[in-house]
Amino acid sequence: MSINPLAAKIATPYARALYDFSVEQNLMHQITADFQNLEVFLTQNSELTQYLNNPVIGANQKQEVLDKTLKSQLNQETFKFLSVLVNRDRINLLPEVISCYLELVYSLASIKMIEVSTAFAFTNLQKNTLIKKLKELTNAREIRLVIKVDSSLIGGFLIKTNSKIIDFTVKNQLQLLAKHLDSVLEI
Repeated sequence: MSINPLAAKIATPYARALYDFSVEQNLMHQITADFQNLEVFLTQNSELTQYLNNPVIGANQKQEVLDKTLKSQLNQETFKFLSVLVNRDRINLLPEVISCYLELVYSLASIKMIEVSTAFAFTNLQKNTLIKKLKELTNAREIRLVIKVDSSLIGGFLIKTNSKIIDFTVKNQLQLLAKHLDSVLEI
C-alpha cells in the first residue's frame, strides 16, 4: 500500500487511462480481478518482479516472459495494457500502476484500503471485528485490510489510512511513557 511518491506520480496517468478505458468498455470487473490476482502473483514471485525491473533486459525479452507466464491467465485487454507498459519502458512501475488503479476502483465503490501492522497475526474473529468497527468509523461500504506482521511492535496494532495513523501498539505506549518519565524526572 505504501508506494514511492515519484513512482506513483508516473504510474497515476497510466492507471487513470486504464480505469477510464475499463469503464468505457464495460471491463472494470475483469480488469480489476486481473489486477487483484496479478498483485498477489507479483508479491509471491519476486523473481519476476526483479526481472521486469532490470534495466539491462530488453523490452522484447520482457514481453516474451510475459507472453509465457501471464498471457493465458489475463483478460486480453489487461494483457495489451501490460504490453504498452513494456513498450514504453514502464513495466517496472507495474506494482504502482496496480495500486493506483485499484485505489480508483475502490474509491468509486466506496471501498477503503486500510493497512494494519500488528505484532501477531489476527484471528478471523479479530479481523472481522476490526473490519466491522472500521466500517462504522469510515462510513465505507467495504473495508479491505492489508495486514503486515511486525514483531517489533511488541503487541497491539497500528492502523494506517490515507490521512490518519492510529497507533495502539505497546511499543508506542512504552515510548510515550519513556518521554513522560524523562520530562518528569529531569532535574
